[in-house]
Amino acid sequence: MFEHIDVQEAIKRSIQTEKKAMIFYRMAASHMQNEEARRFFEMLADEEREHAQQFYRLYRRHDLPDFDSFMDSTSESEKDWLSSREKVLLRDLGVRKAMELAMHKELKLEKQLRELSVNIKNPEVRGVFEENAKSTNHHYQLIESEYARLMGMVHETDIDTYVRE
Repeated sequence: MFEHIDVQEAIKRSIQTEKKAMIFYRMAASHMQNEEARRFFEMLADEEREHAQQFYRLYRRHDLPDFDSFMDSTSESEKDWLSSREKVLLRDLGVRKAMELAMHKELKLEKQLRELSVNIKNPEVRGVFEENAKSTNHHYQLIESEYARLMGMVHETDIDTYVRE
């Protein structure tokens, strides 16, 4: 299915993926009562926007509006990226469940991107999807670390201290 797309189409899909993730994190932030969690989700949304802008700079076609207009508009398909069940969950979730949902979505997206890239023969196109998978994994790691901190778990940087004691 994706083995025949060109680099520009791969970049466009990456821009759209980053935009959908930004929308998700903005929605999550808007539902957080915990100020730290709200700021964390806003930071993730900002990072997704930056990732989209990096891809946008590489995009050479003229079928998208200027970056800010594109990122600030929301189509029905982008709103539908979250299932109706997830939208209800976000409204009713606390920090813990919202972060768990975010980690789940990041892992699922990373898996999809890596599976897609394996089947793409063009190395440039494959590289676009692999780069997107890497940034998705980075966000998963950020969320997992913040989740552990907010939940009072031992942070990965403290593990050596606990092991030695």
